[in-house]
Amino acid sequence: MAMENLKQFLVVLSAAAAIGFIAIIFVLRWVLHFQDGLAWDGGLAEFNWHPVLTVTGFIFLQGIAIIVYRLPWTWQCSKLMMKFIHAGLNLLAFVFAVIAMVAVFDFHNAANIPNMYSLHSWLGLTAVILYGLQLVLGVGMYLIPVTPVSWRATFMPFHVYGGLLLFASIIAVALMGITEKLIFGLKDPKYKDSPPEAIFVNVLGVLLVLFGSLILWIATRTSWKRPRDQILHSLHTNGGGGDNTKVASALSQLQDGSDAEATGDVRKRSNKADEQAN
Repeated sequence: MAMENLKQFLVVLSAAAAIGFIAIIFVLRWVLHFQDGLAWDGGLAEFNWHPVLTVTGFIFLQGIAIIVYRLPWTWQCSKLMMKFIHAGLNLLAFVFAVIAMVAVFDFHNAANIPNMYSLHSWLGLTAVILYGLQLVLGVGMYLIPVTPVSWRATFMPFHVYGGLLLFASIIAVALMGITEKLIFGLKDPKYKDSPPEAIFVNVLGVLLVLFGSLILWIATRTSWKRPRDQILHSLHTNGGGGDNTKVASALSQLQDGSDAEATGDVRKRSNKADEQAN
């Protein structure tokens, strides 16, 4: 990465990290100061785990998982290791999301409040299910060595698009949720009267939008991608040998998700072709 691009990347990354941390502080401040705190007793304090775990796990951790490949100081790590880190962060985010859902259902059941009646709940549960499916398919495609390279390359655009779509959708659903909570929760004064809690939580929503925007910007800048030259360099230093042009041509046909095993397959095919030619 050129020095100018690196400086731009670090500025955007620092801004995203700072805004993400501030959003976490805001959601904790909201539930601890304006609400009933945190507990696991079936009451409002248990419900408060829902926004806390959603922001910290389903949004912040997922955002970090999306851009983990873009961090220049990780480019010396093997792609397989980065895949495990990416999958681990997403798994942790999924666990946070599931616990957040359980907290809501427990609170609703204890208070005799109907479940799954709002658009927020419909889209939220859908997002959790699709996120779990995305996680299972991602592990099956990119962490199981026997998965064919052609399948991985074909599935990669869907995997990337699905991840970004889910991330943006989850932020949108979170905004719906905090607005719904303020409308139902603020009685005197009401939400429309803009009490301090309403203004505070509105700022939290703005922070979530800014965080999501920066993460999507980092994830979609092609100049900030993990360079394929790193894979080519590993091939040559590991004794790929033969016709480097053939290896480079084969690698250029792979998507960014091709891992160490896929690279090994390309090298073996290239070496076999060289032996036949000789």
